[in-house]
Amino acid sequence: MASFVIEGGHKLHGEIIPQGAKNEVLEVICATLLTDEEVIISNIPNILDVNNLIQLLRDMGVKVKKQNADTYAFRADAVNFDYLESDDFLARCSRLRGSVMLVGPLVARFGRAVISKPGGDKIGRRRLDTHFLGIQKLGADFQYDNQRGTFRILAKRLKGTYMLLDEASVTGTANIVMAAVLAEGKTTIYNAACEPYIQQLCRMLNRMGAHIEGIASNLLTIEGVKTLKGCTHRVLPDMIEVGSFIGMAAMTGSEITIKNVSYENLGIIPDSFRRLGIRLEQQGDDIFIPQQEHYEIESFIDGSIMTIADAPWPGLTPDLLSVMLVVATQAKGSVLIHQKMFESRLFFVDKLIDMGAQIILCDPHRAVVIGHDRTFRLRGGNMTSPDIRAGIALLIAALDAEGISRIHNIEQIDRGYQYIEQRLSALGARITRIE
Repeated sequence: MASFVIEGGHKLHGEIIPQGAKNEVLEVICATLLTDEEVIISNIPNILDVNNLIQLLRDMGVKVKKQNADTYAFRADAVNFDYLESDDFLARCSRLRGSVMLVGPLVARFGRAVISKPGGDKIGRRRLDTHFLGIQKLGADFQYDNQRGTFRILAKRLKGTYMLLDEASVTGTANIVMAAVLAEGKTTIYNAACEPYIQQLCRMLNRMGAHIEGIASNLLTIEGVKTLKGCTHRVLPDMIEVGSFIGMAAMTGSEITIKNVSYENLGIIPDSFRRLGIRLEQQGDDIFIPQQEHYEIESFIDGSIMTIADAPWPGLTPDLLSVMLVVATQAKGSVLIHQKMFESRLFFVDKLIDMGAQIILCDPHRAVVIGHDRTFRLRGGNMTSPDIRAGIALLIAALDAEGISRIHNIEQIDRGYQYIEQRLSALGARITRIE
């Protein structure tokens, strides 16, 4: 198990470019199964989850060619269904949450799919009901094998229908959309997720010949087509990396520029950091964060304590609450962080408390942070990363902490952030990977 050793207290300076969006990449790679023609995808990040999915498609029989450092060509003209029944395939699916999005394309194009219950971050219960209920409404039959822990999905021909999703699940919406584009007739999806990831997937599918209307809204209308063709697609910059770098600059009192962020697709992320008192400037499609020794959390108009909560898009993405919580520990003022969507994502705060942070964990969903206003720094600590987003939050804390910190189980961080120690070292961080 690899670890990071971080010497805290060093200012960062320079420019950094965010990687391609992990959440979008997992969707659009699965969508390549919808056609037997070549699909070329660029700005693919070199991270563990994405690499595992690409290798899984190779083993399924998809022809994958790496054209350059971040561009791949996919051609799914000879899928090996014998492999899809194998224990190796099912075991690998169970370790990769994004594998659940193979179901929609496989059932839509081939009429069948087998999948094991996916794993992923240990951030609480992440049910699959939205995925399965939506695809069932399109006419698929689900069978669960309790002994093997697998789902078998069969459908001779999917048929369009109206559905109201029980939650605005991003991956659930993606799965249903990918199934519906080849279904017979019209599908209407209400309460659909409308994150930029979904918008990008829908635009890519339309370039492949799909007929999707309502993109960027929570009401999607899809007219099914018989076949799809190939296309080229470029992945957006990762908004979670952008937010992580904003938090890093503020926490360490550093001046950095984040390049090519696709500002129009960041939603309320910049304003959410401004509510913590962080100054940032849009410069074209870049974000400049000036050096700040102090930043003060805003209060609501009536003077009550600021609450920052996650919500489905266009609300604040839950993936940045861990970062914002850490940044608040060195702010002036107090804030209530309300993590509504996952019940275990705040359980890393005990590690911050050990480092000297003043945090009250109210329950699995809420934490009150009393900012230090830099009256004293966090202490370096020895900790283990429980998931991707908590891992990057702990790394941000360590970069500003006094002394040496060690973060173990950094494979979790590798799942979401490519070459992170090299990229931060280029900005002046003192961080070493120990295998």
